[in-house]
Amino acid sequence: RGSQQPSPVSARDRWLVRGCGLPDNGRFLLLAALIAAYLSAGATVFSALESPSEAAAQLRWNRTLHNFSRIFNISLPELRAFLRSYEAAMAAGIRVDALRPRWDFPGAFYFVGTVVSTIGFGMTTPATVAGKVFLIVYGLFGCAGTILFFNLFLERIISLLAFIMKACHERQLRRSGLLPPNFRRGSAISGVGLVGWKPSVYHVMLILGIFAITLSCCASAMYTAVEGWNYIDSLYYCFVTFSTIGFGDLVSSQNAVYQNQGLYRFGNFIFILMGVCCIYSLFNVISIVIKQVLNWVLKKFECRCCPKCHKSSARLGRRNAITPGARLRRRNISVETDGQYDSDTEGRRLSGEMISMRELTASNKVSLAILQKQLSETANGYPRNVCINTRQNGFSAGVGALAIMNNRLAETSDSR
Repeated sequence: RGSQQPSPVSARDRWLVRGCGLPDNGRFLLLAALIAAYLSAGATVFSALESPSEAAAQLRWNRTLHNFSRIFNISLPELRAFLRSYEAAMAAGIRVDALRPRWDFPGAFYFVGTVVSTIGFGMTTPATVAGKVFLIVYGLFGCAGTILFFNLFLERIISLLAFIMKACHERQLRRSGLLPPNFRRGSAISGVGLVGWKPSVYHVMLILGIFAITLSCCASAMYTAVEGWNYIDSLYYCFVTFSTIGFGDLVSSQNAVYQNQGLYRFGNFIFILMGVCCIYSLFNVISIVIKQVLNWVLKKFECRCCPKCHKSSARLGRRNAITPGARLRRRNISVETDGQYDSDTEGRRLSGEMISMRELTASNKVSLAILQKQLSETANGYPRNVCINTRQNGFSAGVGALAIMNNRLAETSDSR
């Protein structure tokens, strides 16, 4: 068995297995096409909603400009030159009403907070060359560190929700009599319906959505009372800020004096910090659902012209190849069963191709071993002490937020 040499693999066969068998490229292209269609639809809707108002405002402004020029006997070129100077003053942060200083320490701290969080309201910008150069270097490391903070927050909020939902699930099983009275988490006793249990992405999305809505409503009530905005504008500001869109048409904490100013600025900081972290986590959980929809669409429009690709794609599962409505297919897989596929012939049979799949089979054995020992990395609360050398590279488990949610939700499990 050890002397068997893998059969030669042609370039076409490699393309078939790696291209058609793996849905990553198709999912990426489909997502790009859907985003383009989504952008086109959004542009159409906003153009239909806002274009008439813009044209009417422009007409009113031209009428006002001509009336002012006629009444006060000022030529239009002189008036337009004055208005350009006023626009330059606005861009520099000068207002008719008194505003807080932009570049004292609290103002500068507000500015760097909007920089590293990528909110970027735009009401304050560096004017000196040294400030612009420093911003490039400062933003490079600051934005990277903040994204890391958001990812770590996502990891901990998913772990916390998994722990709470796991406890609720255990309590429900105890009430139904499926768990023994002396069961404790981490013990050797396995209850029916408990082994391998993980929270659903839909439940996590619902909890994060409720928390984000509650946080936005509370923050909007504060902004309505302190800033004098109406409630809809406050909600609009919360979404634009928490999602780091940051248009800058509404910006909080910009007046020179507020009642209970220190308390308001502290509350504004806490609301923005918690809102950005929560919305970031919610966006990443929603992306899992979008990925499910993409996989479902790819499955429906799967290439029917290549039966060999079908056999390989049907048996070679990806870590995050998840589809909506898929039934749970968890089985108690023993590591010893992998001995059946030691030979090169069985490896070929595994893929449906008459080519060598030894390397891919070896990586699958590693995945099965990890699955056996880590049925539920977060929800079950077992220690993470698996040390298995793999041939996979550092990106095999995904990158960024998707890697963090890998195997932490039912829809992102290896067994799906």
